[in-house]
Amino acid sequence: MSEMTGTNPTPVLKLEGVTKRYRDKTVLDGTDLTIPAGSVVGLLGKNGAGKTTLLKTALGLIKPDAGTATLLGEPAWSLSADAKARLGYVPQTVTLYTWMRVRQVIDYTAAFYPRWNMAFVWQLVKDWQLNADDKVGNLSVGTLQKLAIILALGPEPELLVLDEPAASLDPAARRDFLKALLDIAVNGTRTIVFSTHITSDLERVADRVAILRGGKIVYHGELDELKDAVKRLHVTSSRPLAPSFNVPGAMRLRVEGNEALVSVRGASSEVLESIRKDYDASVRVEDLNLEDIFLEMHHG
Repeated sequence: MSEMTGTNPTPVLKLEGVTKRYRDKTVLDGTDLTIPAGSVVGLLGKNGAGKTTLLKTALGLIKPDAGTATLLGEPAWSLSADAKARLGYVPQTVTLYTWMRVRQVIDYTAAFYPRWNMAFVWQLVKDWQLNADDKVGNLSVGTLQKLAIILALGPEPELLVLDEPAASLDPAARRDFLKALLDIAVNGTRTIVFSTHITSDLERVADRVAILRGGKIVYHGELDELKDAVKRLHVTSSRPLAPSFNVPGAMRLRVEGNEALVSVRGASSEVLESIRKDYDASVRVEDLNLEDIFLEMHHG
């Protein structure tokens, strides 16, 4: 999915030193993030971490207090009509014209875009079991979210931004949505950024992950690289370990008698070997899934 990155050197989205405060609370604190073209990026963070603020700032819907946001090569705050037509966005809270019927909202939205794939839109309406004659005001939260996603996909955007897109969907609908997302992403011509706190959704579709904590991106890179880098070490020494026992790159460490449990980022074979020698210990390396890694990175 990220093969296209080499053909387009201009990042699709770039945040540099972005800071955003609400009264006395700093939500984004000098945040940097560069999204290459053709990638599927999951923005991961706890509820209230500032994911929505980051996405809205990146899209030019919120003005940062400091720093710059660039989108499709333009300043996000003053996007041209051409750039806006190449964007798709689904906010966390969907508001559509309640008095319209589903088919009317589709026709109305299509009229705003120079390019619109109506056949694709109606295929999704059918696949996701929406009723074209239903009034928008009568739709459930989950169905409304499906409709908003369909409308965002209609213009076949170069960049699709989704804020907690599966939050209101039941498990079966989430699976269908994620499959559709994969189908859209598969040829690498579109960039997709979606925020979530559901790590299993991210693991299913993203090739990159950006982790937001304390107003900063604490990791951004290939998902596989993160999983390769972060491990849990089970250390068993022949003698009691001192409370000061530590390992380079440790994110979380628990020592009990002659055993230690260490979550570590970037444990090289040299580090493992030195633990074995220095503490006369055996070291078992455990692979972690993304949820475990996320929890370890947010510990303390």
